[in-house]
Amino acid sequence: MKCNLPRERFCGEIEQVFAFYKAMPTGVTVSENGRIFVNFPKWGDKVEYTVAEIVGDKLCPYPDMKTNITDYNNLSKTFISVQSVVADGQGILWVLDTASPNFSKPIKGGAKLVAIDLSTNKINRIYTFSDDVVLDTTYLNDVRFDYRVGRCGYAYITDSSSNGPGAIIVVDLYSGRAFRRLNGAKSTSPDPCFLPKVEGEIMYNRSEDGTTSPAVTSADGIAISQDGKILYYCPLSSRALYSIATEVLRDTSIPDRYLEKYVVYMGEKGASDGMITDIKGAIYAGDYENNSIRKILPDSSIKTIAHSPYILWPDTLSIGPDGYLYFIANQLHRQSKYHYGRDVRVKPYSLFRININELPAPTK
Repeated sequence: MKCNLPRERFCGEIEQVFAFYKAMPTGVTVSENGRIFVNFPKWGDKVEYTVAEIVGDKLCPYPDMKTNITDYNNLSKTFISVQSVVADGQGILWVLDTASPNFSKPIKGGAKLVAIDLSTNKINRIYTFSDDVVLDTTYLNDVRFDYRVGRCGYAYITDSSSNGPGAIIVVDLYSGRAFRRLNGAKSTSPDPCFLPKVEGEIMYNRSEDGTTSPAVTSADGIAISQDGKILYYCPLSSRALYSIATEVLRDTSIPDRYLEKYVVYMGEKGASDGMITDIKGAIYAGDYENNSIRKILPDSSIKTIAHSPYILWPDTLSIGPDGYLYFIANQLHRQSKYHYGRDVRVKPYSLFRININELPAPTK
């Protein structure tokens, strides 16, 4: 084949920040002081610690190794399987523990949202959930915060269930009260017409026994506007972007069955896992079907800021104080569950960054 034939064009100057040669990461977050934290859910890899800080060229269990060893007699204070870490820009690292290793039914009493003080590296509050909030089918995925409402602010969490209703879980950070919103709604559910195509292949669950089934996942990506008034979200199994006023989500006088009329369909953005917003209101979203990172401007126009053969399943996104967008590329679609039991991932997994010259949206 002649090497001077036309070929696909790539764009964006991405830089590898860290290479992972052991367990597969899903989440990354960068604090206001530039500290970088990552997490490793227990999906079948040997996970020594489910939360870590990148210190130089090493991974250090965070906040310590003891917290990363599951104590079944003290589930609320030890991690089980963490899906997401989020630094809030106010000195707190939030850890979202699914309590669902290998996507099992959540271990009773183990699903939680944990606040760690970055100045002391100590846990200062733990939020657990009742059985009517974290269901038997729930998979806690990602979380965003706004401290400008209520006495201590609110958190918004996606339930990305693959075999039950998707939802947005709203948490009052003062009282600890949590409740489900948009439970099983169209906008939090997989698109029944969606057929994901990654690296030229249709993505299905493919078991060792040869059986196949659709790979479907509910609400996953989540971002919040720079003023905290709008929540953006998307099912993993969809190319659509949706939004809703956070005031409406918090207002429990509006029955959940009526919430759908407040949802705004914002068009297609590509199929995304992670999303994040900057200080000017732009939304950044991965496009795992096209090895890309998109920027969605406030006027709804979309720009591709990175397109590369190295962006193999862009997962979580985070904006650092240095004006860079950080993101994990973890080859999620190459896991054995999608390839008849054969793991086709090739290490290392990567933490990349690209200069966007913007700061993260504030939480306060």
